[in-house]
Amino acid sequence: MAYSSSSSSWPFFFFLLVSSLCMFGMNISTTTAQLSPSFYSSSCPNVLFTIQNAVLTAISNEPRMGASLLRLHFHDCFGCDASILLDDTSSFTGEKTAFPNANSVRGYDIIDTIKAQVEALCPKIVSCADILAVAARDSVAALGGRPWIVQLGRRDAKTASKNDANTNLPPATLSLSGLITSFSNKGFTTKEMVILSGSHSIGQARCTTFRSRIHNETNIDAPFATLRKTSCPTSGNDNNLAPLDATPLLFDNTYYKNLVSKKGLLHSDQELFNGGSTDAQVTAYSNDNPTFLTDFAVAMVKMGNLSPLTVSSLCMFGMNISITSAQLSSTFYATSCPNLLPTIQAAVVNAVSNEARMGASLLRLHFHDCFGCDASILLDDTSSFTGEKTAGPNANSVRGFNVIDTIKTQVEAICPKTVSCADILAVAARDSVAALGGRPWVVQLGRRDAKTASMSDANSNLPAATLGLSGLIASFSTKGFTTKEMVILSGSHSIGQARCTTFRSRIHNETNIDAPFATSLKTSCPTSGNDNNLSPLDATPIIFDNTYYKNLVSKKGLLHSDQELFNSGSTDAQVTTYSNDNPTFLTDFAVAMVKMGNLSPLTGSNGEIRTNCRKLN
Repeated sequence: MAYSSSSSSWPFFFFLLVSSLCMFGMNISTTTAQLSPSFYSSSCPNVLFTIQNAVLTAISNEPRMGASLLRLHFHDCFGCDASILLDDTSSFTGEKTAFPNANSVRGYDIIDTIKAQVEALCPKIVSCADILAVAARDSVAALGGRPWIVQLGRRDAKTASKNDANTNLPPATLSLSGLITSFSNKGFTTKEMVILSGSHSIGQARCTTFRSRIHNETNIDAPFATLRKTSCPTSGNDNNLAPLDATPLLFDNTYYKNLVSKKGLLHSDQELFNGGSTDAQVTAYSNDNPTFLTDFAVAMVKMGNLSPLTVSSLCMFGMNISITSAQLSSTFYATSCPNLLPTIQAAVVNAVSNEARMGASLLRLHFHDCFGCDASILLDDTSSFTGEKTAGPNANSVRGFNVIDTIKTQVEAICPKTVSCADILAVAARDSVAALGGRPWVVQLGRRDAKTASMSDANSNLPAATLGLSGLIASFSTKGFTTKEMVILSGSHSIGQARCTTFRSRIHNETNIDAPFATSLKTSCPTSGNDNNLSPLDATPIIFDNTYYKNLVSKKGLLHSDQELFNSGSTDAQVTTYSNDNPTFLTDFAVAMVKMGNLSPLTGSNGEIRTNCRKLN
């Protein structure tokens, strides 16, 4: 995956890392292999010259190709495994036709040409992933940028995923906080995020990616907006191109100068200079081209080294190698159960279509199963333990078990004894949010199922609706979440309903509540009786959006613990921000859900793969 050149927005280069572990009935080693700039010094000594010559020829024929090759590398990375180059096969639909790439990413023919030349010199030696990485460096250098040393030794992926590309590339509508969070999730600092955004020093973008900005936003230079409107009206001309900065064929700091002048083409670009924490860095680069060029080169080395496939991380057929630590991976079932994700998604969509409330139920079932995400909540009681189903927070409340049973039956029919109930729960939660309007995330897979469950643990570990702000902060902190992440994950109450017993005290006794709102609820939830009567958690209980936060600002939080997030405390500002910015909330929620799903899962030989989610094998 990559950055922008001829279209699309820079955040599109976020793509999930392709797993470097393959489990085909063998033990596989996770010994770390190191990349090296001299990897081909003996096996293919002329590879760098060959690539450089081909890149220079391509740019000489079409200067725009430099930006296209840089973007192709960005859209292939984090992982930098050449998965973006794979055509579709009978076993997978690749990334070329994914939304961020279709009719947008280009330069494949140049890479094909380079690969043919390299194969003529050094057959079956140099990976396509390394060719992409070097071609990106040479493209930047050819257009005036500072070259960097490319670490070599990557291997090429054996699969690709259109679904991953579609669901994991953040949009150009991200705010500054969303950008910071997205980069931080991949190990980049805020400064590195601003640096890598400078790839928009070259290239162009399609009208569809900047139409809303030039027609609706106010933090934009008026003559600049007027100029762009000529070729990008309010409708039509979707594929018309405009340069990302004033010197689209020269790699320099003009991009930052444009931001200071409010001439950023994309919303996400101008967010870097919009009265926020990155204004000073943008100003510094706008006045110092040499420093920008040096910093960009350093950041590109880091990006190219993010979890590449290497010799020891690939599948070694016929070899016995040990695993030092089992890792979750989005492609865990790519070979063992390739139709898993569509099977779960179809079942979830069908369940939500039959009962829209089920989306919230499946999300809540996943929440109540985590921290650990081991499907312990699905276990019926046995003679040796009393499980979680009858715990206080779950009894007569948590539901959706029958939907999970149905999905498990379908999955067992196509991949017997392969997919855990814990993974089904995690994917079903993601698909539920997406079905109701939320932003999907890539679910890391490979969890194993617990062999026991504890009613006591469920009673003591699930935060109560009566908690104050300090209690909520402490409860989430214990599990490794920040206060910001606690506020984000509380947004799961954007969908669903709650029983009268959970909000009776609030509507009858508390004062920080909108009076008409409280009155409207008292009819179905009097001071006694009607314990199981339901009320929506926000005003749009079957749409996953930021209405939950808007309700809190209006003192219409249904639960005490919800309204505590906006009650003159430290989280008021974040609630206000999300109430005004749905896209940022949706992005931040997706990121937080990835973290939650990865908290101490059972992996490797721990636990088991249940064939029936309700009981042990």
